Amino acid sequence: MKTEFKKILFLQKFVSNHDFPKTEDKSAWSTDEEFAREMLAGLNPVVIRLLQEFPPNSKLNPKAYNDEASSKTKDCIEKNLEGLTLEEALKCNKLFALDYHDVLMPYLSRINSTSTKTYATRTLLFLKNDGTLKPLAIELSLPHPDGDQLGEVSEVYTPAEHGAEGTIWQLAKAYVAVNDSGYHQLICHWLHTHAVIEPFVIATNRQLSVLHPIHKLLHPHFRDTMNINALARQTLINSGGLLERTVFPAKYAMEWSAVAYKNWVFPEQALPADLIKRGVAVEDPKYPNGVRLLIKDYPYAVDGLEIWSAIKKWVEEYCSLYYSSDDMVEKDSELQLWWNEIREKGHGDKKNASWWPEMQNLKELVETCTTIIWIASALHAAVNFGQYPYGGYIPNRPAMSRRFIPKPGSLEYDELESNPDKAFLKTVTPQLQSILGISLIEILSRHTSDEVFLGQRDTPEWTADKETLDAFGRFGMKLAEIEEGIIALNSNENLKNRAGPAKMPYTLLFPSSDVGLTGKGIPNSVSI
Repeated sequence: MKTEFKKILFLQKFVSNHDFPKTEDKSAWSTDEEFAREMLAGLNPVVIRLLQEFPPNSKLNPKAYNDEASSKTKDCIEKNLEGLTLEEALKCNKLFALDYHDVLMPYLSRINSTSTKTYATRTLLFLKNDGTLKPLAIELSLPHPDGDQLGEVSEVYTPAEHGAEGTIWQLAKAYVAVNDSGYHQLICHWLHTHAVIEPFVIATNRQLSVLHPIHKLLHPHFRDTMNINALARQTLINSGGLLERTVFPAKYAMEWSAVAYKNWVFPEQALPADLIKRGVAVEDPKYPNGVRLLIKDYPYAVDGLEIWSAIKKWVEEYCSLYYSSDDMVEKDSELQLWWNEIREKGHGDKKNASWWPEMQNLKELVETCTTIIWIASALHAAVNFGQYPYGGYIPNRPAMSRRFIPKPGSLEYDELESNPDKAFLKTVTPQLQSILGISLIEILSRHTSDEVFLGQRDTPEWTADKETLDAFGRFGMKLAEIEEGIIALNSNENLKNRAGPAKMPYTLLFPSSDVGLTGKGIPNSVSI
């Protein structure tokens, strides 16, 4: 792990001191189908949510679309709803959104005062009968030019393939990718895995003895996390660091991440709860984990629920061996001190929240430990190890934008019509930052030579309890079974989201992996 960061430090110095030749590679822009598929089986498949009303509501501005835009959008999208009206599509849970409007609008004036020029985006998608998603419209919003207090100015764009309209549609998708790249890296990745797990690591080491059963259960899932986070603060997320140089929104990155923490709720990090909150699943006791997916071919959710279930079964078996009653949980003084420190100190900003489990019974202990392990292992794997496979071609997933959509009659618009590739490349991440960003995510997407994966331990002597070892063995066998299941699903041509138009099977939640850049494998801990 330290070797990898030495590479990053060298890379930073190398890029800073070298001029690279200016070349313009033609961009193989992603298709609409692949653009939508990656919201279910890509680098950041944890944001898409059910659209429950039209126009989409906004907590900042209840009238996010103006009347003209709403009317235009409704007329355009109803042509692409496979015979349904807009109201019927809403009622049938067929409309979904990737919505960055509210999280970005409060920052947009400041962000756009820098070299960055971008929009707050909202993407509407339709769930087709074949199980794939189809983008219907992209709304691009800016603060009102005469002041934020006057609201915003929004334009809605719909799919087009040819001419200036086709190029503008590609640009609209690029602005969505810019929003998504920044939100993924700073919130879904850094905040929701690296940062939030730290208090659990610290409290476990401070309050639970190494012989305590919960310490033994959780310890592998904290391996190298504090080290990697400390190095990240020195090199990646520091002021002027690599992330501020390669990821939108630059100098507002960490403030944005810190503000987003206000909306973090620990129980909602459990995968079933997250899926229900986003409206992509509903509670249904007839289904495993008590949830039924509204998008049946949602690879992240399908594979994730299998992994979640396996982790929870293992944790239930393990904890039941050491806590035969709820009373034992309540009266475990070390455990109670541990849980108190997590809430009162580690996540002190949230200490008065009503959603914290009380840690008074076995069920709460199991759910808590399952969620901790899920965050540290599978959730982090899903949002980290696909960075290079899914984000390594910058024109398909730019992390920055440098100018707005040009106005008709301008020189920039003429260029957009005459040389769309050049206009596109002048808009997205510039070459130097692209080289640095690609090199960085290539390093971060690799498994190190000493990686320890889910279902493994780095030492066989971690416990002498035979029943515990037997339960752990069953956990490993279940993970191997899940791997076989993922292979089978990925080979099923009827499941169109498993590989998508790019023919890239979804493997980020495949439990095991070789060393290196593999696009699969779930390490025990947040260690890179």
